[in-house]
Amino acid sequence: MDQVLGFVGVGRMGGPMANRLLDAGHTLCVFDTNGEAVKPLAARGAKVASSAEDVASSADMVLISLPTPPIVQAVCLNSVLKGNRLKTLIDLSTTGPSVASVVAKAASERGVSWVDSPVSGGIGGATKGTLAVMVSCRKDTFPVVDPVLKTFGKTFYVGEKPGLAQIAKLANNLLAAAAIVLSSEAVAMGVKAGLDAKTLCDIINAGSGRNSATQDKFPKSVIPRTFDFGFTTGLSYKDVRLCLDEAEALGVPMVAGAAVRQMLAITNAKFGPDSDFTSIARVVEEWAGVEIK
Repeated sequence: MDQVLGFVGVGRMGGPMANRLLDAGHTLCVFDTNGEAVKPLAARGAKVASSAEDVASSADMVLISLPTPPIVQAVCLNSVLKGNRLKTLIDLSTTGPSVASVVAKAASERGVSWVDSPVSGGIGGATKGTLAVMVSCRKDTFPVVDPVLKTFGKTFYVGEKPGLAQIAKLANNLLAAAAIVLSSEAVAMGVKAGLDAKTLCDIINAGSGRNSATQDKFPKSVIPRTFDFGFTTGLSYKDVRLCLDEAEALGVPMVAGAAVRQMLAITNAKFGPDSDFTSIARVVEEWAGVEIK
């Protein structure tokens, strides 16, 4: 393939996605502030750049996967958009619509096509190529980027307005966190009353209460006591805060959402931002005086 792809931020999510691009036969140029993160990709033939700007001077299309909105904005405005080869910039991060709008405007002023494309499905989905890939960009840009984004999973084009895909992602992540909060309360009640946690999850998953927490997160990370599903409390807390801020700006009440935010604030304070967001269950366990196992 003549087209060179760039990838900035090849950590827990970006690394597996970059690997999938190499699997698909793409020529890849990568950069990460953590030198260890790029080594496996370099061993597979990826070129390692000296900076994000260097990536954007080596590649026509650059994808970024970075942890927070301020980092995304700073890296894009101060580095990536200064590259002299860049034609299309795809943001796979969760930034919220405000940052998406700022970066989209800056990209447009430099003649670069901006693509807002947050993903959902965790590290497992990134590795297997089963992510939900939300996309907002100009209609004529979507056919250009869709073949690349399909490498990561199923694409959903949601419209042209910058930040629309971010709204979809924030809605998804609010529900993902809410499922853990409510499932923790329900399963803790059942265990304290004498039910087996796994059996209760099996019952819920065969009935109308099934959700992503009881189907996936509890069997993998809560009941085995590993609390290592692969998404940090700090990032979940950030996403839920962004979601509630956007809802407030739009005049949409989120009463239950505020409770989810509070539970994440407590989990974040108690176990730290680097803890896994399944640690929400540990807060409920402590309050209930029971272990979900």
